Amino acid sequence: MSANIYDIHRYGTVAFLLSVGAVVAVFLYFSNSLVNDLATQERARMQIWADATREIVNATTSADPAQSDHIDFLLSIIIANNNIPVLITDDAGNIVDNRNFNLPEPADPLNPMFLSEANEAYLRGKLEKLSHTPNVIHISIAPGINQHIYYEDSTLLRHLSLYPYIQLIVMLAFVAVVYFAVSSSKKAEQNKVWVGLSKETAHQLGTPISSLMAWIELMRAMEIDPEMVGEMDKDVKRLSTIASRFSKIGSRPKMEESDLNDVISRSADYMSTRISSRVSLNVTTDPDALIVNMSEPLVEWVMENLIKNAVDAMEGQGSITISVGRVDNMAQILVSDTGKGMSRKMRKNVFRPGFTTKKRGWGLGLTLARRIVEQYHGGQICVSASEPGVGTTFRILLPLR
Repeated sequence: MSANIYDIHRYGTVAFLLSVGAVVAVFLYFSNSLVNDLATQERARMQIWADATREIVNATTSADPAQSDHIDFLLSIIIANNNIPVLITDDAGNIVDNRNFNLPEPADPLNPMFLSEANEAYLRGKLEKLSHTPNVIHISIAPGINQHIYYEDSTLLRHLSLYPYIQLIVMLAFVAVVYFAVSSSKKAEQNKVWVGLSKETAHQLGTPISSLMAWIELMRAMEIDPEMVGEMDKDVKRLSTIASRFSKIGSRPKMEESDLNDVISRSADYMSTRISSRVSLNVTTDPDALIVNMSEPLVEWVMENLIKNAVDAMEGQGSITISVGRVDNMAQILVSDTGKGMSRKMRKNVFRPGFTTKKRGWGLGLTLARRIVEQYHGGQICVSASEPGVGTTFRILLPLR
């Protein structure tokens, strides 16, 4: 069931991202349509401007006085262009006129057509760039005489062309912030649930454990079989230890320097008498002491949980190998089994709260194990290798003192 929950979560995430992508695509489509429409209008305006320029040249060569009003109208069209930068060249590539460019030096008011060296170089650079764009209109002034109008996109069009990309970045940033906030809130809520559940479990175990301890003392006083009472006492003390472990979840445990070899060996010894005799449990420790600042009860809990999971994965038959060693400045623990292994999908979800492949179980063991290793001990835990039908290896790294 928990696996289905994470499938639903994954599909929901994919659906959310697809929805966001669709919305972004719609916005980009309409924004680009707006930019393209404006570009088309600007080209039409420049075509009118070019036609007006050609008509002025033709009109000035005519002696008809009636052409004066017509020339004034054409000049008004040319003067009206105050936002589109324009360069006019002849067939030889000489710059005949320019408009609406931010020249590096002010033009000479007495001779506006004169270009200083700086302005000439600036406009030549602009002409070189514009010659590689479609923003050019060719006009015939007279038979065999042509001029070429090069124009840049207006400031408004340039800003609008950037707008879709700015919009995309803003939307993606907004979606990322929302997704991160929701995920963080959900994770914090899950942590509260698991911490609360752990502490409540410890509280509920406290009363029956105290009662069992009292019964054991009564059985000792009644001189009932000491061996049987001793075994019962071990199990009751174990229950007390388990309750203590649950109570430590959510609060900072007491950390002490201990030899990791001893802690792992003690955990393995305890579990070896409580698992199937058909399961072989082998432990290899490091010849040197591995001093780690740890909470021994919690590290033992992690090891016992991994061993139990390994036994379940092998269905009560196979071998478990635990090796303890040193990797750089970290202590390494490898727990390998010969069980059924995990698929790549399962490996992604194995540490998630509530995820379990067993018919019974809360799916909390590996979640709490990761919390203990990473948050309390500053280490790492992961599935280093797993293959269906072959087995699984968990890897734990803890910082050495």
